[in-house]
Amino acid sequence: MPSASLAVARRPHPDMVRVAALSAAITLNLAALLFATRPLAPQLAQVIDNVRVETVRLIDPPPKQQPLPPDIVVKPFVKHVPVPVHIPVVQKELPPPAVTTPPTTEPSTNSKPVDTAPPVVAPPSIAPGVTSLAYRASPLHFPAQAIRSHMEGTVHLLVLVDASGKPVDVKVEQSSGYPLLDKSAREQVLSSWQFQPAVIDGHAVKAWARVPVSFALQQL
Repeated sequence: MPSASLAVARRPHPDMVRVAALSAAITLNLAALLFATRPLAPQLAQVIDNVRVETVRLIDPPPKQQPLPPDIVVKPFVKHVPVPVHIPVVQKELPPPAVTTPPTTEPSTNSKPVDTAPPVVAPPSIAPGVTSLAYRASPLHFPAQAIRSHMEGTVHLLVLVDASGKPVDVKVEQSSGYPLLDKSAREQVLSSWQFQPAVIDGHAVKAWARVPVSFALQQL
């Protein structure tokens, strides 16, 4: 077979321009990557420092529970009822009561007759306690000074009235709050008032009476 007909396979030669361009591109990419990662280095260090170290804590096992005491059983209270005991009662025979007869006295010729009439009790000279008596006359004059000062009130008096109905003593039991009105009421009752006397067993007697004396400006 002739040598001219044989084809020899040849390898292609690398393109130096293309290889240089690829090398330059790789170099630029590496430079860009390094430049981009430089600001992140302190941040990565700060993140690493801020990582908390978790400590492992040992948890104690729960204490053992004490066994519960047994339930208390309440037994019903049994009340013992006493049994009545019958004791026979022996009645003793009492002796018959003795019969007493009043002594008899024979009338004597020298004996004086016994007065069996009840004693006569004299009526009291003054009625007990304090009573209320009717008025026969009760004139009342309002003091001029009290009118000018606008004084008014009620005086409660204790008046001793004799058998004729005339006051013989007057005491102030409760004041009106004004000494002028108290004095005027006492003097007027003692000098000019008249009462119906108290009567006991049909007899007029002295008696204490409670007398209110009112001084009112509206009644003028």
